[in-house]
Amino acid sequence: MRRASSKGRSLLDAAAAYATRYLAGLATRPVAPTDEALERLATLDRPLPQSPADPRAVLEELDRVGSPATVASAGGRYFGFVIGGSLPVTLAANWLAGAWDQDAGLGVAAPGAARIEAIALRWLLDALGLPSGCAADSWALDAHKWLNVPYDSGLALCRDGAALRAAMAASAAYLVQGTGREPDDYTPELSRRARGVEIWAALASLGRPGLADLVERCCRHATRFAERLRAARYEVLNEVVLNQVLVSFGPDETTRRVIARVQTEGTCWCGGTVWHGRAAMRISVSSWQTTDQDVERSVEAIGRVAASLT
Repeated sequence: MRRASSKGRSLLDAAAAYATRYLAGLATRPVAPTDEALERLATLDRPLPQSPADPRAVLEELDRVGSPATVASAGGRYFGFVIGGSLPVTLAANWLAGAWDQDAGLGVAAPGAARIEAIALRWLLDALGLPSGCAADSWALDAHKWLNVPYDSGLALCRDGAALRAAMAASAAYLVQGTGREPDDYTPELSRRARGVEIWAALASLGRPGLADLVERCCRHATRFAERLRAARYEVLNEVVLNQVLVSFGPDETTRRVIARVQTEGTCWCGGTVWHGRAAMRISVSSWQTTDQDVERSVEAIGRVAASLT
């Protein structure tokens, strides 16, 4: 038993080392994976193994092949789809909750996780200025966006809680109901991870001032993007009031070519969209990692690519 425990600790230590090295490299690596890195994924596509393998070797291969094939959305120069990078405390809380290995669907199976989830929901309502019963309407949230917690962390705040419970709740003789809030009454999942842990950790770490600063900082970066791109004589199509910037580089086809080239160039990653019938680059700033330097590097790269195509 002690030997098995020692092996488990060694594996977790290795995972932590791989993860730390990966995160440390985000500032210097291209945001998009290279074609070569994606091609190496084929080495993982082999017949189902017919014998066990050393877990340490499995983890090493996953890091060696999988890590370079990722999009560096955890870094500061990813501006696609409003994907915020995970705050360090939320990633750490995610690891801890994974080690707890709780089935957070039932209060009796995970009383601590159920209680933490309820607290996190109350804090979210408070942070958003919503009534405790959410009677301001129903709301849909993604905590991986401006709260910067790991995936998946979608939330639905419903005005009619009774209707939600009637639609979602399941009953069976073996599903013992506790006296408190039952998580499985609010989602279609019975077996699920303890998502509320990292949301609680984010709010506990940031507090109201830290959360406000995260949002305001992203908005300031978006404004800086707009100012610098306008100064370079590119057309910003929207009124930049939050964290979104829509930019045209001329004819629609030219704008699409700029977007594609920026994505492959690798300094940053921005998506494309259509705004009032016009093609546009969509710059979404939502990561705690983004710095003024990231904005300047990205603007320079976007301008360099656009100049070569216009």
